[in-house]
Amino acid sequence: MKANITLAFNGNTEAAFNFYKNVFGGEFIHVQRMSDIPHPPEETATEDKNKILHIALPIGSSSVLNGMDVPGSRPPVNIGNNFMVNIDTDGEEETKKLFDGLAQGANITIPLDHQFWGAYFGMLTDKFGIQWMLSYTK
Repeated sequence: MKANITLAFNGNTEAAFNFYKNVFGGEFIHVQRMSDIPHPPEETATEDKNKILHIALPIGSSSVLNGMDVPGSRPPVNIGNNFMVNIDTDGEEETKKLFDGLAQGANITIPLDHQFWGAYFGMLTDKFGIQWMLSYTK
């Protein structure tokens, strides 16, 4: 199991991550825009199409800083709710166990399921207000 942080922004993820890249060095290992979501194009609002769905920048020898823009259909993030703890697990069983444990009294944002990018993934805000993303990728 490995924990990383995901930072959420209100449309300026790309600028923020270019700044972080200058600070930490390295190269992005993943950049995906909301227009890359595999559903009919009209389902993605025009103002969201160029927003960042997911970006990843390795920092140090074993950590990854992840980022995303919040879609216009969701409330904007503020300081204090603009980050998520991302747990990369070693298998689907472990992912389900952790997700189900954290889901007690939680607000489930994305139910745990197999996602189009190849991960077994779920997202929730626990009963203490901490946002979690749990993921297993073969």
